[in-house]
Amino acid sequence: MIFDTHTHIYLPEFDEDCQLVVQRAKESGVVMLMLPNVDIETIYPLKSVLKRYPDCCIAAMGLHPTSVGEDYKRQLKQIYDELLQGDYKAVGEIGIDLYWDTTYRNEQIEVFGEQLKWANSMSLPVIIHNREALEDTLHTLKQNPVERFVMHSFGGTADEVKRVREVGDAYFGINGVATFKNAKLDDTIREIGIDRLLVETDAPYLTPVPYRGKRNEPSYIVNTINKVAEVLGMSHDDVQNTTYSNAMRFFSV
Repeated sequence: MIFDTHTHIYLPEFDEDCQLVVQRAKESGVVMLMLPNVDIETIYPLKSVLKRYPDCCIAAMGLHPTSVGEDYKRQLKQIYDELLQGDYKAVGEIGIDLYWDTTYRNEQIEVFGEQLKWANSMSLPVIIHNREALEDTLHTLKQNPVERFVMHSFGGTADEVKRVREVGDAYFGINGVATFKNAKLDDTIREIGIDRLLVETDAPYLTPVPYRGKRNEPSYIVNTINKVAEVLGMSHDDVQNTTYSNAMRFFSV
């Protein structure tokens, strides 16, 4: 059994064939998909997919860092109201992203910290998006500790794995990037180890080899599992079963 712990199949890229995408995922062994929210505009499509596939989909609610702008307080309130009303298994996708733009750095830090407080008060795990902002991310986590969190799409070094672990019970999401020729994530995967490793797709993004250039989808997660198995010297079945158990424990499902 496979658990895709981070996928956005509610986005417009899947409007035409979402049912087929879910069907292919199930045929590939994927039995559970976590759908993290992005902003107030994605709440409705996320809930629509959740309603259509309740047997295999769960969701997280949060405000993505790249969606933090001038109206962030309004968005944050709507996200919080939705989190209170729905059956969400995590707070996410939240964090800090300074890759494209640093204009709203301070606001991103504020929004991240506020959402970490929600997670703590509700005893929910956190799905963290960190891009070019590890120092700010770790500092904010130290100030707002949570029970457990996953560093989504983790692409850091083995030493950075150790640093992240210093601030709490950290899990690490590995996706198609691990299959890229120049990714150099083997040592990182070994440092993480199988017990705190989650597999994900981040579909429609970060499509693994040999499908690079195409839209990503949950069925392609098999390629990431194969890569993790190769690096850790484990069988495909052992990796998929252990990461499935890890995800079920992380999300309390």
